[in-house]
Amino acid sequence: MYCGSGPGSDPAFIAAARAFGRMLAQKRIGLVFGGGSVGLMGELAKAVLDNGGQVTGVIPQFLINREHAMERGELVVTRDMHERKQRMFDLADAFVALPGGIGTLEELVEQMTWAQLGRHQKPVLLANINRFWDPLCALLQHMEDLRFIRAGLSVSYLVVERVEDILPMLTEAASRIPEADKEMKAADVEQM
Repeated sequence: MYCGSGPGSDPAFIAAARAFGRMLAQKRIGLVFGGGSVGLMGELAKAVLDNGGQVTGVIPQFLINREHAMERGELVVTRDMHERKQRMFDLADAFVALPGGIGTLEELVEQMTWAQLGRHQKPVLLANINRFWDPLCALLQHMEDLRFIRAGLSVSYLVVERVEDILPMLTEAASRIPEADKEMKAADVEQM
């Protein structure tokens, strides 16, 4: 899960994080996220934990104080952002982006890039709460229209407008991926 370490200005963002956290716990789906206890990230993790779910936070050492590392659930501390992102990739079966800032965007786009380059086939989903991701979707379409995203190198991602649609869409998408294609091969990791 990628999302903001801040709450954003629209109360719908926090409501979506809390609702999705409850849904994950109810369906017994573990959360892998950035490890902070503030913003959407914190609200999401609290909702999962408060409803009996499992949470794994992955946070680099230098962000422990800045993002107020969570004190409940499992916390994995990494040396840097690169190790954090690889660890989150290894632990996740899919990637969901709620609204967030530059860090959220960077992590999301990295997963899109890895998928585009054939490094994984895990689903990538934009939770387009109150049309937050519309500008990114328009930019991606613009890149495709101008052939910077060329045929054969399409960027594959899913978009939902409602939190209730996230898990059904991910479940359906994941069911089409062979088990062997869900893991990044050791040779691929070395090349990243």
